[in-house]
Amino acid sequence: MIGGSPKTIRSTAGILDSDFGKITAIASEHDQAAGTQRGPNTIFVFEFAGLRVCHFGDFGQAALRPEQRQAIGEIDSLFLPVGGMATIDGATAAALMRRLRPRWTVPMHYRTPAISFLEPIDAFLEAAAGTTIQPVSSPAFNLADWPDTAGSVLIVPAPPAPA
Repeated sequence: MIGGSPKTIRSTAGILDSDFGKITAIASEHDQAAGTQRGPNTIFVFEFAGLRVCHFGDFGQAALRPEQRQAIGEIDSLFLPVGGMATIDGATAAALMRRLRPRWTVPMHYRTPAISFLEPIDAFLEAAAGTTIQPVSSPAFNLADWPDTAGSVLIVPAPPAPA
């Protein structure tokens, strides 16, 4: 739950300015059939406090198109769906993580005690072998807790408790 009075940003593509920094919205698809099955998706890149954070939303494409990769650019942190079904699966997510080379990756959209219809995180972790994996004991974490490393660090927060 988000407190305060957050602003809602709705865009499928373009560069937006916000109170905290620049936001790049990159059009993508929620499925591998050009969005004809599940519709569009937007990849967001947020720039603030000297960091570039990329959130893939419900990304379902088999791969990035060259213009999408160019629009994403270099990123520090990557939030990536890994649970298959309505988004990319673990192996596709791991390949994408390796291509984007973020400093930190946070997997999302996978099976937890609260979400049972997605695939578990296991296939992603197996496909991400060789990456430093850092489990976190709560759903919240602070990127300042992890120093820069030579390679990417995969941060796996504990899922929130079921409601």
